[in-house]
Amino acid sequence: QVQLAESGGGVVQDGGSLRLSCVASGRTVNNNFVGWFRQAPGKEREFVATISGSGDSTDHAESVKGRFTISRDNAKNTVYLQMNSLKPEDTAIYYCAVSLLYCQGYGGCYEPIKYYYWGQGTQVTVSS
Repeated sequence: QVQLAESGGGVVQDGGSLRLSCVASGRTVNNNFVGWFRQAPGKEREFVATISGSGDSTDHAESVKGRFTISRDNAKNTVYLQMNSLKPEDTAIYYCAVSLLYCQGYGGCYEPIKYYYWGQGTQVTVSS
C-alpha cells in the first residue's frame, strides 16, 4: 500500500507562484510514474504533469507548459509541482497519483484510470 499526502496549496494572486509537494509513504515509489491532476468544480479531473521513476522523463499539459514544472526527489520519496505565473483558471483541487503501469510502453500515462494510488488533494485558489 502507498499513502500519498499533498501539501502546499493555498490562495495566491493572479501571476503568483506555489510549490506543491506529494510525499509517498508505505513503500518507495522510486520506480513508478507519478502524475499531478486537477479538478475544478463541475469539471472532470484533468492531467497536469507526469514524471518517470528516474525523473529523466517528464511531460506537462499544454495549458501549463512553460509555467509549471514537475520534479522529484527520490531520496525523500517526494514529487513536486512548481507552479509559476498562476492564472484564475488554474483554480482547482490538485491531486498526485502513482501509476503501477509501465507507462513508457503506453506512450505515457495521461489518463486518471492509469493511476492506482491517489492522495486526498490540496486546494489551489488563484484570485484575479
